Amino acid sequence: MNRAFNRKKDKSWMHTPEALAKHFIAYNVKFLGHTEVDQPKGTEVVKDAVRKLKFQRHIKKSEGQKIPKVELQISIYGVKILDSKSKEVQYNCQLHRISFCADDKTDKRIFTFICKDSESNKHLCYVFDSEKCAEEITLTIGQAFDLAYKKFLESGGKDVETRKQIGGLQKRIQDLEAENSELKKQLQVLEEQLMIAQVPPGNSMSSKTPTDIFDMVPFSPMTPLVPLPASNGSAPPPPATSGCIGRDLFGAEPFDPFTCGAADFPPDIQSKLDEMQEGFKMGLTVEGTVFSLDPLEGRC
Repeated sequence: MNRAFNRKKDKSWMHTPEALAKHFIAYNVKFLGHTEVDQPKGTEVVKDAVRKLKFQRHIKKSEGQKIPKVELQISIYGVKILDSKSKEVQYNCQLHRISFCADDKTDKRIFTFICKDSESNKHLCYVFDSEKCAEEITLTIGQAFDLAYKKFLESGGKDVETRKQIGGLQKRIQDLEAENSELKKQLQVLEEQLMIAQVPPGNSMSSKTPTDIFDMVPFSPMTPLVPLPASNGSAPPPPATSGCIGRDLFGAEPFDPFTCGAADFPPDIQSKLDEMQEGFKMGLTVEGTVFSLDPLEGRC
């Protein structure tokens, strides 16, 4: 890492190695933001980034927006940027990705560092505003670099490689979780489409003839009755047809004394019928009263 400061030879580090190796050093600062830069290092590079972010911050301040407060956690593994209230990690800048760190000599409140983003591989410059402790924060990051470098030499580079592998696996896990979430959404959409396209079971009876409460087809005089199948499944017998016309309810021919032949009745009954028929033709006398079949004749 290139540093824009020179530590005096007689000046010792500010923190114990155990504090940075086993724990972290925290600072409460204001976060002006981050912006992409063309180079991974350089004083002029960070100065341009500071001017750009300060100008953007003035515009947001005029609109009523306040500078967000964050907590920096510095250790030999990197610099974490957390929300000061919720303690939620907003950015995790691994130490081996930080290429430049500097504090502003003209403004004791401003310090910056450049870190290569793990996803886009772009160099981002992070700018912070502290309470006149910019140089102290910069020295703390420098001390973390020295301790990390010593640990790298002691482990023969295995420690750094292990951290890189762990970081790659964590990134892979995040990608798989995002892919799994997207597949769950697609599955839910397909299930909803399947439920909409499914035909309800009740609609299968809609094509059948409507029946009454006794499950019988209502009678209609306009349509002929259709014989229902027998209970055993066989076809019903055809209705009995008769060549005789004019039979009564019981299937017998109605009696007509004027159309019956002589051979239809015994002789004595036939003679009586003949007399009655002759009497209707000539006129009939009942208890001294004569009735005529001729409508033009008056009553005698």
